[in-house]
Amino acid sequence: MTVINGLPAHVLFVHAIVILAPLTAVLEIICALWAGARRGQLVWVTLVLAVITAILTPITIQAGNWLYDLRRSPDAILQEHAELGDTMIYFSVALLVVALALVALRYAERRDNSRRVLYNAIVAVVAILVGVASMVQVYRIGDAGAQSVWSKEIAHLTSTNKG
Repeated sequence: MTVINGLPAHVLFVHAIVILAPLTAVLEIICALWAGARRGQLVWVTLVLAVITAILTPITIQAGNWLYDLRRSPDAILQEHAELGDTMIYFSVALLVVALALVALRYAERRDNSRRVLYNAIVAVVAILVGVASMVQVYRIGDAGAQSVWSKEIAHLTSTNKG
């Protein structure tokens, strides 16, 4: 599954990760900070998105590695993109763990627990840290990938259109 309809699968899958990972991160932060969102249906949407992100991430990485291996001598920015991309699995798994913690917190809040405030605070801090880190990593990976694909193309287009 390295090519879909004539296009590299990585190019298609990466768009899902670029949307789903930050969306999941934002929803986790909302659910962590707003108990009403956690008690409603948003926590379940967040969990489903985290599961999808965790499933798609290794598929996207594998498709990217296939595409990378087609290059005879990848440049430094493409190497950086590949190395950063390989780390995304850790962020996707962390998003899934936070989503599961939010579901657990949802059920723990139903019980009269003296440590509920502590649990809420811990989950909120972890959700914010994981969420922000995931969004930053998606940006870093995407920026390196876009630079590797488009920087030479833009330079070529601008140089040929000057005359």
